[in-house]
Amino acid sequence: MQDVARHINVAPMTVSRVLGGGMNVKSETRQRVEAAVKELGYIPSAAARNLAKGPNLHIGLLYNNPSSAYMNEFLVGVLEQSSNAGCQTVLEKCGSKRERTAIQKMLRDGVGGIILAPPLSDSKVVLEALQAARIPFVSVATGRSDTKGLSVRINDYEAAAAMTRYLLSLGHQKIGFILGPQNQTASGQRYAGFAAAMHEAKLEVRRTWVEQGSFSYRSGLLAAEKLLSVGDQPSAIFASNDDMAAAAIAVAHRQHLDVPTNLTVVGFDDTPLATTIWPALTTVRQPVAAMAAKAMELLLEEIRLRRTGRTLEPLQHFLNFSLVKRESSARP
Repeated sequence: MQDVARHINVAPMTVSRVLGGGMNVKSETRQRVEAAVKELGYIPSAAARNLAKGPNLHIGLLYNNPSSAYMNEFLVGVLEQSSNAGCQTVLEKCGSKRERTAIQKMLRDGVGGIILAPPLSDSKVVLEALQAARIPFVSVATGRSDTKGLSVRINDYEAAAAMTRYLLSLGHQKIGFILGPQNQTASGQRYAGFAAAMHEAKLEVRRTWVEQGSFSYRSGLLAAEKLLSVGDQPSAIFASNDDMAAAAIAVAHRQHLDVPTNLTVVGFDDTPLATTIWPALTTVRQPVAAMAAKAMELLLEEIRLRRTGRTLEPLQHFLNFSLVKRESSARP
């Protein structure tokens, strides 16, 4: 409201009266305020009122992939922490090219802060819109080096390198890799960690042993079929997430390949899917629920500080990863 008031040289109280439907404002002044509001893109919302009142705080969760095992774990962390803190969570699905619309809806609904699940935590459009709205937010699992504000993640590069070194220690040299989506920095960092460990061992990363996926089970099926159709097949496949790794195991079974006797398959995330398939999946444990809970904790602290005119410094909070060795990996 202060920005609008400065723009047309009136008092902030005048803007407040117009937005609040007050009658004690000249018609000409009302028109000038309404024009400035439209020009500057100001969205009156209940968010500021929520921050001032304190109780009944609503936190927004912006996501776009509800069916993944990762998102199920993410919701567990957010909802448990939300319940412990006594606030309510507003879920908003955000499709491609509708990011700004989804954010405006959340602002109108009066959320006091927003948590971004991947891949939206990597979206330049989303980050710029939230920064312009000056609403507290926390990005989860983003690797963007230019992210300003608060984020929670693991070191995807080191985690992928550690898993690759484990495969190398088993004796695998012919290692295939299934990439995640190109618009997610975590995906790129996982491939970079894999490639670095291969080069460290003075081994070639063959282009025919690298296939594009999108973190979905179906994309893993297509990628694994390509990897196992080449003449010189890899002895191990490292998929960038558990959904695609599970798909790779399914393709191996279809081709009458025993996992792990004929083919080792490893994944990333350690979602519940990793232990519901056969054989149980060797994978990188990313504490997804704990990351989501930490994001909620940081967001609530930021909201509390803003009530007193302060703010947290820009922060990337790292959680530890670990390798979980199960039955899908063995010596070649």
